[in-house]
Amino acid sequence: MSETIILPLWIVFIICILAAWAVFSLVLLPLFRWIVKRRINRVIKEVNDRLDLQLPSFKLTKRDVLVDRLLYDDEVQRAVEEHCRDQGVSNDAAMQKVKRYSEEILPSFNAYIYFRLGNLIGRFFVRLLYRFRLGFADEEGLAKINPQSSVVFIMNHRSNMDYILLAYLAIHRIALSFAVGEWARVWPLEQLIRAMGAFFVRRGTGNILYRRVLARYVQMATDGGVVQAIFPEGKLSKDGRLGDPKIGLLDYLLRGFDSNKGRDLVFIPVGVNYDRVLEDRSQLLSINPDSKQKSRLRIIKTTLAFIVHNMWLMVRGRWYRFGYAVVNIGTPVSMREYVKKHNIDFQSLEKKVRVEKVKLLARDLMQAVCKVIPVVPVSLISYVFIENLDKALSELEIKTRAQKLIIELEKHGACVYIPRGDQDYTIEVGLRMLKLRHLVHGDGHLFRASIEEIKVLKYYANSISHFL
Repeated sequence: MSETIILPLWIVFIICILAAWAVFSLVLLPLFRWIVKRRINRVIKEVNDRLDLQLPSFKLTKRDVLVDRLLYDDEVQRAVEEHCRDQGVSNDAAMQKVKRYSEEILPSFNAYIYFRLGNLIGRFFVRLLYRFRLGFADEEGLAKINPQSSVVFIMNHRSNMDYILLAYLAIHRIALSFAVGEWARVWPLEQLIRAMGAFFVRRGTGNILYRRVLARYVQMATDGGVVQAIFPEGKLSKDGRLGDPKIGLLDYLLRGFDSNKGRDLVFIPVGVNYDRVLEDRSQLLSINPDSKQKSRLRIIKTTLAFIVHNMWLMVRGRWYRFGYAVVNIGTPVSMREYVKKHNIDFQSLEKKVRVEKVKLLARDLMQAVCKVIPVVPVSLISYVFIENLDKALSELEIKTRAQKLIIELEKHGACVYIPRGDQDYTIEVGLRMLKLRHLVHGDGHLFRASIEEIKVLKYYANSISHFL
């Protein structure tokens, strides 16, 4: 019993590794999970006490459970049967595809990341880059929304900052779920976006089985009370104008809407505008037939150069924020009232007829978004210069023309954002931003649009051209 046992060093090493793994997996990992779960539950309780619309159980359901629920949903199973019959593949192969699509689409919402880390990131970027303002909100209309309704924000798409801006605006009232394109499926951005509750969408795919799975997820989330935000344009504005709506997600939502029972479906139009859109030049290049498509490496180098340049300006004390970013929230549109008024039942309509009716609704919703797109200082002054490309304007002439333009815009129902309630200051801010970016040049007395930058000026003027 007292004999000494000599073990080779490699066996001792293995034993130590196994012991450490046992301590980690049986003690430390469960403890870590308990601490994280406790913090998440504390956050959920805290935010549910102050949110206008509480977090629905669907949003808090584990992702694996949602994948299984979607996988064995009756409508998805019918889609699988049709796919097997049309493509001549086995049920197992089709189910593997559906599982892959489900895992690609579904979010993995984490309340702690959304309300703690998300709030921190949103506040940092919004306050660092812009003077963020809520210009207008139909508080009376918003107050009338039934808390049991399924709410969908309909928003124009100016910049990828739109996601951060709207989430930051709404974070103390609701938790949003965005439809995000494939551009964001890169590590670690994809994991963060999923944790923030967003779901991924393939734009313009002709894959019928994928679209059936996506449609069913959207309907399940809507029925579950998840507050969603979608961009009907489907992509960023290339020239500054509001684009034509794509009806895919709207059709999915309305196809599953029952006006006689369950939740009401309420669309809330949102308009956003910026004094500076970070992607303005890249979007203009994308519609220039003479420009060469940039490689991913070139895009990364350009982005890093932009960041370094702005950091250098910060160090030298010559950096300015990118002006104002303004959000307006319009009057909610209740689908229960809409279908009653127009005598429509989207569920019972044939596909061709339903698509036409959805297009009419999409047009109405986009018009509602148009009405609430804010007029910000840069778009205002850009429009003045675009109307006077062949002229050199004094500061007094710029102010006179801008004030006349403000009156005309307000006659057409535009929401003109006037910082500090001072029109002179508004005009000064817009002119200063254009001079800083060399879109306008002058000697202090006379100012003229830079010939090389006319496309950029038009880009900002186009954001308010629909009012005129």
